[in-house]
Amino acid sequence: MKGRRESEHFPRVVSMSTTDERPRVRPTPILLHRRRGMVIVLLCVMYFIAYFDRNNIATAAPQIMGDLHLSNAEFGLAISVFSLFYALLQIAGGWVGEKFGPRLGLLVLGVLWGLSTLFTGMAVGLVTLLVARALLGLSESATFPTATQAMSRWVPRDRNGFVQGIVHSASRLGNAAAPITVAWLIQLVDWRFSFISVGVLSILWALIWYLMFRDRPRDVRGISKVELAEIPDIPKAADRPPVPWRRLIRSILPVTLVDFGYGWAAWMFFTWIPTLLVSTYHQNISKYGLATSAILAGGVIGDWLGGVLSDAILRRTGNARNARRTLLLIGFIGAIVFMVPLVFTPPLPFAIATLALAFFCLELTNAQLWSIPMDVAPTWSGTASGMMNTGFGVAGIISPIVVGALVDWTGSFAFPFGLSAGILVAATILAAVMRPKVVDPIAPPEERVTA
Repeated sequence: MKGRRESEHFPRVVSMSTTDERPRVRPTPILLHRRRGMVIVLLCVMYFIAYFDRNNIATAAPQIMGDLHLSNAEFGLAISVFSLFYALLQIAGGWVGEKFGPRLGLLVLGVLWGLSTLFTGMAVGLVTLLVARALLGLSESATFPTATQAMSRWVPRDRNGFVQGIVHSASRLGNAAAPITVAWLIQLVDWRFSFISVGVLSILWALIWYLMFRDRPRDVRGISKVELAEIPDIPKAADRPPVPWRRLIRSILPVTLVDFGYGWAAWMFFTWIPTLLVSTYHQNISKYGLATSAILAGGVIGDWLGGVLSDAILRRTGNARNARRTLLLIGFIGAIVFMVPLVFTPPLPFAIATLALAFFCLELTNAQLWSIPMDVAPTWSGTASGMMNTGFGVAGIISPIVVGALVDWTGSFAFPFGLSAGILVAATILAAVMRPKVVDPIAPPEERVTA
């Protein structure tokens, strides 16, 4: 009974004293004299490109709607089509990524999402835009679960939060860089050029990834024994037991629901900030590009800081569940507090400040949501993270359509911000009570710990 009870909790990732006063534990090095530094840099570039691409369409929204004669609701439908395919294939995509491995998986996915971005720049109406965004959702559905599988193979378990924070900081840097860069490209050429150039860059990244990455660290020539001892040895697909679907679903489903709440609010920022600044505050393209970048820059810091702080709590307490939950609660509550003033349409400077602070707090939670699948199911982290990220994808289906329709109906973003704050309240309550359990029979007994 003791072994069964211990296996239900997060793995012990560092040696901890059983006394109340725990020794100070140094974090495992991530970049210094380690081959995994190259892997993390490559993944940071991928996350940057992927989220630059996602915010590309939001920044170009006024021009796309004008050029293709789309309403707010029709544009929201284009965003939701991406999310429909993104959500439906999350779990299957994560499973396929595990079967074929991150090296081949991200090569194929990177080429596909690069082509879909090129096609977005060639859209001539609503139908062609929908087809291009559907292909992008299909290709990106497996991208981040497969990247998480790559991290599980290369990252020490006491740095899960830090690395997830770093790569998602890179994604938010892509979010923040897109508005000002795309606004400049639109003024210099047109909105189509921004999609074509990013598509080419995506394909180039995929080729570099395939040349430089290996699925198993032990297959890298010259890697040190020290580094190999610091990271888990994930078996090849053929050597792993079958995915324990029922146990995995029970453990991850509450996290998926919390991720839905996060995703609803995040899609508000990813999709509608430029339109908000144009329609409510009457900003031109040069001004709204800079303001949107300033707002989304808060997420760069939030993702990094959230990962650093939760890993610090983990090393001090040995309890990953409490470490992730603490930052989830801090982030969600902060985002709610800073979203409430937006219901009353404050003056522009105050709106920009509260939007930036709300997004900063919201992004404190992102590294936690992606770390939990790595904590509880490192052997099947691709499948588990796909399950978790389904919540974000489903939110992306519903949120843009609902928000677009509400804005068309009311002529204001006040009600959508109030609705987002309410959904975050529900996510906060669930985050406080959920208890995800370890599903990893391969983990040795010394890496398991009771709560």
